[in-house]
Amino acid sequence: MSVLERLASVLDQRDEVPNQILAQEIASERDEDGVAELVANLPNPDKRIRYDCIKVLYEIGSLTPGLIEPYIDEFVQLLTSRDNRMVWGGMTALGALATTRADAMVRYIDAIIDATEHGSVITQDWGVRVLAAIAAADSSSADRVAERVVSFLQIFLKECPPKDLPRHAESVLPAVSESNRAAFESIITTRRDALTPAQAKRLDLVLRQMRT
Repeated sequence: MSVLERLASVLDQRDEVPNQILAQEIASERDEDGVAELVANLPNPDKRIRYDCIKVLYEIGSLTPGLIEPYIDEFVQLLTSRDNRMVWGGMTALGALATTRADAMVRYIDAIIDATEHGSVITQDWGVRVLAAIAAADSSSADRVAERVVSFLQIFLKECPPKDLPRHAESVLPAVSESNRAAFESIITTRRDALTPAQAKRLDLVLRQMRT
């Protein structure tokens, strides 16, 4: 049976269970052909099919990242889609690879920053994580762009809604280093008074993690 025949939309099911089961099976069987078929259908004219395909792909990435590693280019291409669902799906897939393949994402820094700056909440959530991983990557190529990425993340923390600050502050932790810690701490502490007690408590934990 074709992978497409097992998608939730093709089975006429409105929940995500078939997609989750399919992702688990492809990951456990290391089915590279199944992954390739899903990627080939990311531009499918039926939006239900392409939505299911990207869903299954980032679920596979969360389980077995290596299976979707060859398709970083395709996921980055989704960041400029007019279809918001595909944009945040592509960024979610990149997020599954951020800690292991940040080095391969460096050349796409412009597209990732632009999508993070202008994207939806989900796109921003995953974009911040991807960018933090790129800044933290221990490679000479990543080091050349780290300053730009850190600068963007600091501006992002300054301008994001107060309620989102604790979550994004947690996500940028991998990008914090001895050289930039003071700047990150200053941004966070300056905005702390605008938060609720619960939000401030969460932010205090981030500050403690930055200092350890």
